[in-house]
Amino acid sequence: MKTFTTAMGTLALGAWGTGAYAADDVTLQLKWVTQAQFAGYYVAQDKGFYEDEDLNVTIKPGGPDIAPAQVIAGGGADVVLDWMPSALASREKGLALVNIAQPFKSSGMMLTCRKDAGIESPEDFPGKTLGVWFFGNEYPFLSWMSKLGLPTDGSDAGVEVLKQGFNVDPLLQGQAACVSTMTYNEYWQIIDAGLTPEDLVVFKYEDQGVATLEDGMYVLEENLSDPAFEDKMVRFVRASMKGWKWAEENPEDAAMIVLDNDASGAQTEEHQIRMMKEVAKLTAGSNGALDPADFQRTVQSLLSGGSDPVITADPGDAAWTHAISDKALN
Repeated sequence: MKTFTTAMGTLALGAWGTGAYAADDVTLQLKWVTQAQFAGYYVAQDKGFYEDEDLNVTIKPGGPDIAPAQVIAGGGADVVLDWMPSALASREKGLALVNIAQPFKSSGMMLTCRKDAGIESPEDFPGKTLGVWFFGNEYPFLSWMSKLGLPTDGSDAGVEVLKQGFNVDPLLQGQAACVSTMTYNEYWQIIDAGLTPEDLVVFKYEDQGVATLEDGMYVLEENLSDPAFEDKMVRFVRASMKGWKWAEENPEDAAMIVLDNDASGAQTEEHQIRMMKEVAKLTAGSNGALDPADFQRTVQSLLSGGSDPVITADPGDAAWTHAISDKALN
């Protein structure tokens, strides 16, 4: 029962009065286009988990030319999904992003190469053209190349970097010896295009000692001082993780929910179901709270980039917080 006082006296509002209180708006910026990589959020929306938390969530798809850090800096989102290398690089440049939750426990990033391009090991990279995603996605690659001592200036002793878009055409058409892929997406586009696993050599970033955290939830540090914003994020994380665990347990149904939200119509049922099953392997083991050991592993990987590291100083505990996840998940 809610009460308020007017010149006429004290009035009481019962359940009939609650409809006047609108749900809190939250805008989420995705890291990439609508696909099963983000199934947990679409499930939370579809199943009413956000509504149950009195939230009105707008999910904004990303793309090859959309940098989540730029979107949140411009006021276009309350929370963004980003890879930790990009978020920490942005933080070092002055945009104080803070990780409030980490649904992805493992890295799915790979470099997939054609054997007939002369690639068998990283020792074969010099003189080759490698496809790389930009807008923050290039940082794990640059850290790896720096660790190998390979310049990315196109010199004979280094590698030529090709800015890679939404597809894997550079590999299929022979424009690049290797392209960036994810275990749950682009690798399977290559297979569907007709190449076989035997035609390829795959380098998982985790196996190369440059594994970094992906798809974390980030907000601006200044907003965390606002109790109302913190409360919204607690409810958002709780509902989102409920969506993620439902998606893990129901991958085929989760994939169909994603397809229902794909305005482009570019995704197929087979690909999204397969993607959701692969994504579930990466979110398994996480309840949504960032593991400090995983954070430190990522930081050390980014700092170990030789003469040109992705970040130059350990950002410390200020770059992440358990304040939201502790309230949301406990």
